[in-house]
Amino acid sequence: MKKYELQDVSQPNLYDDLFNYDEVCKISFDNINVPMAMPEKIWITDTTFRDGQQARPPYTVEQIVTIFDFLHRLGGPNGIIRQSEFFLYSPTDREAVEKCLARGYKFPEVTGWIRAVKSDFKFVKEMGLKETGILTSASDYHIFLKLKKTRKAAMESYLDVVRTALEEGIVPRCHLEDITRADFYGFVVPFVQELMKLSEESGIPVKVRACDTMGYAVPFAEAALPRSVPKLISGLVNEAGVPSQQLEWHGHNDFHKVLINGTASWLYGCCAANGTLLGFGERTGNPPIEALIIDYISLVGRQDDIDTTVITEIADYFRKEIKADIPANYPFVGTDFNTTRAGIHADGVTKDERIYNIFNTGKLLNRRLGVTITNVSGTAGIAHWVNTTLLLKGDNRIDKRHTGIMQMYKWVSKQYDKGRTTGISNDEMIEQAKIYLPEFF
Repeated sequence: MKKYELQDVSQPNLYDDLFNYDEVCKISFDNINVPMAMPEKIWITDTTFRDGQQARPPYTVEQIVTIFDFLHRLGGPNGIIRQSEFFLYSPTDREAVEKCLARGYKFPEVTGWIRAVKSDFKFVKEMGLKETGILTSASDYHIFLKLKKTRKAAMESYLDVVRTALEEGIVPRCHLEDITRADFYGFVVPFVQELMKLSEESGIPVKVRACDTMGYAVPFAEAALPRSVPKLISGLVNEAGVPSQQLEWHGHNDFHKVLINGTASWLYGCCAANGTLLGFGERTGNPPIEALIIDYISLVGRQDDIDTTVITEIADYFRKEIKADIPANYPFVGTDFNTTRAGIHADGVTKDERIYNIFNTGKLLNRRLGVTITNVSGTAGIAHWVNTTLLLKGDNRIDKRHTGIMQMYKWVSKQYDKGRTTGISNDEMIEQAKIYLPEFF
């Protein structure tokens, strides 16, 4: 493996041609492809209680423990959700860690997160954790403009903290903050090669988390560094020498690519994709864990004892207990995600719900396909609503030409003729069904 030397430049490389602050950032293509290399085993890691809490009011200890239980159930006994990271600074943080540890779960493993400061290790040791994340900013934006250091000084300080972790027998997970604006061969690879050297010398696996802090990453293999996820992951594995099982991807959604970037990291050699429940995280958020779960099943082609119905329980808990605002059209968990309003869609669903439902949401998510009645629902939509709501199956199903359905359709049409703009509620529809379909009540 080629040894890369640190390029200790006097001026920061800010990639001004790509990241002109007064313009939308550019995607550069070098048209050099890298091959897919998905590891034999892939998994998910969680940062709901770290990055996820940087975007919302802090969770209570009780809420954290409940959510941790959900993560344990969702990931299943095979540990598809392998780890969950926590802040360790406040008494609330530490109490939450203690209570989650007391659960005794093998998965997800509780890990910490600290700054690249030696004194912070006291928190990791006090909690008895085996692994902690360490902030090791990688781009010149952070090294020069935030830390006011040279690359050499930053690298030496990071390595010093990593050595301290290894001396304590703690697995360090180095967070390469802002890797998608970093000089890959001038800083990232030389630094990571030194980390792998320390890992070999100590016999303790040093982990690397590639952090797309600003969401600049793209999933295209032909795109150029530093933005190409395939090239970043391939380079970290094949040129920096990071074993796939020690490599993790952490993304943000500033450009609507957070999930596909996480999935691409798996495809090109990264074992772990990091996310948060419902995507809550700094600014635009992180890969939604529930979406990573679905992509995991799609990629490996098996369920691996994952209980996907827990996704719906999680959404209900966030909605009712935490009072979180979940967009109605949010995939898998929004109130309307598998609900149709168009009459032509409802007509197709009446014939076979596979026509307009992504999969058996009743079985996999405990969410039956729904219909919201509006001015475009038509008689087919109303018939489907009646059959679904009244649990009518087989020969008992009502046809859209039924007299009662026609009367309900006239009533709905009249509401919109009067100027109504909102959907018809279930309670209103039930009242009309009692009037025009009394035989079913």
